[in-house]
Amino acid sequence: MEEIIKEKAVLVAVIAQGQSEEQVREYLDELDFLTETAGAQVVKRFTQRMQKLDSNTFIGAGKLEEISRYVEDNQISLVIFDDELSGRQQTNIQKEVKCKVLDRTGLILDIFASRARTAHAKTQVELAQMQYLLPRLKGLWTHLERQKGGIGMRGPGEKEIETDRRLVKHKISLLKEDLATIDRQFSTQRKNRGEVIRVALVGYTNVGKSTIMNLLSKSEVFAENKLFATLDTTVRKVVLDRVPFLLSDTVGFIRKLPHTLVESFKSTLDEVRESDVLLHVVDISHPSFEDHMKTVNETLQEIKAFDKPIIVVFNKMDLYAEKYFDELLPDKVRKEVLKELRETWEEKTEGNCVFISALERENIDAFRDKMLEKIRHLYEVRYPFIAEKF
Repeated sequence: MEEIIKEKAVLVAVIAQGQSEEQVREYLDELDFLTETAGAQVVKRFTQRMQKLDSNTFIGAGKLEEISRYVEDNQISLVIFDDELSGRQQTNIQKEVKCKVLDRTGLILDIFASRARTAHAKTQVELAQMQYLLPRLKGLWTHLERQKGGIGMRGPGEKEIETDRRLVKHKISLLKEDLATIDRQFSTQRKNRGEVIRVALVGYTNVGKSTIMNLLSKSEVFAENKLFATLDTTVRKVVLDRVPFLLSDTVGFIRKLPHTLVESFKSTLDEVRESDVLLHVVDISHPSFEDHMKTVNETLQEIKAFDKPIIVVFNKMDLYAEKYFDELLPDKVRKEVLKELRETWEEKTEGNCVFISALERENIDAFRDKMLEKIRHLYEVRYPFIAEKF
């Protein structure tokens, strides 16, 4: 079997005023995972503390020269910035480093492009790509013509993109019309689902939503330890203890989620907005899980879906124990730590949380009971004639 040669990449981040080195390191860890998901290998990271960003090159001239030398000496083909670059900054940096330059948004769009399977997802991604590229047309296309293929160069719009701004705008208009038609179709489908309570899995990317979906619905939804393993919303009818409900698995959220993606994935996010109960899945083993929760909550507020009953599902308790409990730690201390963790979050969520391991099927009965309690209550309030049956 022929070995796939990965592109070699370097990551660049600025430590802005008010940010700590540790915080930026966490952002770069995530950018590293994004790069790996896209199929490249990160060989070095560069950071620079700056009071004010350079409007021409984002980073300082000295740091840019250092990166340029490293790129040339180590045959690097990709430089990725953790923040969004303007078209001018991207063009100027490319001239200096003489290789492909992507920002975080461009990288996320590339991953979405590689993950898009259905016509719906491909249309959503292409619209987001076009909206992202429109302000970057000047000076960008000549570079793209020289650099065919690889990360940042693929997707539904992979053929040579029209350089004329008017044509790109026309393409955006056509894609929006296509999505509006698809949105209407999905809206009709949702309305035709009848008087059934709808539950949506939401959360940061790679927290185990698809694994929980498979566990509850006994279906085979694609689950992988990579960011954005699935883009299309999957809906399954589930019956637990004679109580029917519709369960949907949605695209994962992420820090600095490009606004173009939020806009393009409106119909996918409508599934969240129109649901009755949200299961906010959290990877409790991740050191930044509270930041992830904040990102998800902010996105839910942005799409006006934060006013629903929410059950916080702290997943990956098996990994939490593996990461934070030493083998020599007495069992009594371990139990006390877990008890304190549960009590803290039960207070913060007013009792609307549960701690599980979907992979190890740990505490799943308590999770089901918590969920059924919410669903039954909603049936009693909205559809009492149906609730009488169970």
